[in-house]
This record gives sequence, structure tokens and C-alpha cells, in this order.
Amino acid sequence: MLEVKDLHAYYGRSHILQGVNLNVGNSEIVSLLGRNGVGRSTVCKTIMGLVPPRGSIVYQGEEIAGYKAHAIAQKGIGFVPEDRWIFPGLTVLQNLQLGLKGGKTQQRWTIDDVFEMFPKLGQRSNVQGGLISGGEQQMLTICRTLMGDPNFIMIDEPTEGLAPKMVEQVGRLIEEIAQRGISVLLVEQKLNIALKISQRLYIMGHGQIVFEGSPDDLKEDESIRKEWLEV
Repeated sequence: MLEVKDLHAYYGRSHILQGVNLNVGNSEIVSLLGRNGVGRSTVCKTIMGLVPPRGSIVYQGEEIAGYKAHAIAQKGIGFVPEDRWIFPGLTVLQNLQLGLKGGKTQQRWTIDDVFEMFPKLGQRSNVQGGLISGGEQQMLTICRTLMGDPNFIMIDEPTEGLAPKMVEQVGRLIEEIAQRGISVLLVEQKLNIALKISQRLYIMGHGQIVFEGSPDDLKEDESIRKEWLEV
């Protein structure tokens, strides 16, 4: 689905990504872990065309490095940023409608699906997005991206600041996304949820990938966890 090779990215003179290599398979959930500031969010933004890339980004066999963000979205890549980009003055329903991709007659996700999975969003469909809870805003952000029917979605820190029950809901939603044939790259701080729902994991440190393996591999490697994840 997606293969990234020798990816570099800069903010001004700061060399943030320093030769990142990773891949995500069809219908696979892959988590990208690491401490704050190591470049995880920049990986997503660079794949999405929001940060100029140096290196190779191949999506479904096509080189997309250097494409504009709107062109990448049209290819079927969705991005859920960490800061919950909703329209606070629009209702929940209007936010979801904005995500719909025109011209598609069949979609894996519909607004009815969203309201069935998250009845609270349905109950608040006519409430402005800025007036619902932070957890509900996070769900709304993810679901609005799903309205565009992506084949591959990047989700950046979806559980940040959420209560444990809402974290569980986010985890179930991500698993459901993969079950519907959508590949997921998940940037996450909470190790427990990443270990529970991911098929593979990467850990970043100093702008590079320092570990790749299965959840079981990471559970068994205490030295990696201590060096790159634990505070």
C-alpha cells in the first residue's frame, strides 16, 4: 500500500527526518511510536505533502513525493491531524458532510454508519462542533476523514487527553477501519493501545527508525522500550 524509503524533511535548517524507511501493507494497522519531538508527526505531514520531502514515497505503486496535498488526498490518502481540525461553528452533521467525496456512488463509510457506531454524535448532529466534548471532537475528526473514503489513513495522536473509555472507543474504531479494507498508520503515545491493535510497530528516535517489529517483539525487548519510549 505505502512504502517510504530514505525520507528526509526539514523545517528551515533543522533536519527533522533523517532517512526514514517504513511500509504499510493492505488493511494493516502499523503504529509509529517514540517520544515527543522525534519526528513522528512530521512523517505524516511529509507523506501528505504538507512538508517538502526528500526521498521516495510510493503509494499503490506510484511515486507521490512532491505532490501537493490536495492531489495526494485525491489519490485516496486521508490524514487526521493531532489538533482536531474541525469547523467549530458548523454542526456535527455539517462537518461530516464536508468530508464527503463528490462523484462516489459507493462508499465504505456513510453518515448513518457513524451515527450507528457513535450514537452520541447522532444525538448531537445539529450541535455545533465547538460545543461537543474533546473526545467527541476526536471521533468527529476521524469520521469526517472517513467520509472521503480513503484507502489509507494516517491518524496522529488520536487518544491524547482522552478518558480511558474514550480511548477504548478509538481503538475499536481503528480496528473497524482496518476490517473495512483501509490501511492505517497510527502515531501514538500510549503503548498499550498500540500493542493491542497493531500488526507491526516502528519506533522513532532522533529522526530515524530505531526499531521495527511485531507487538510481541517489542514486549520482549525491554532495552528498546527503556531507551526510546520510557521517560
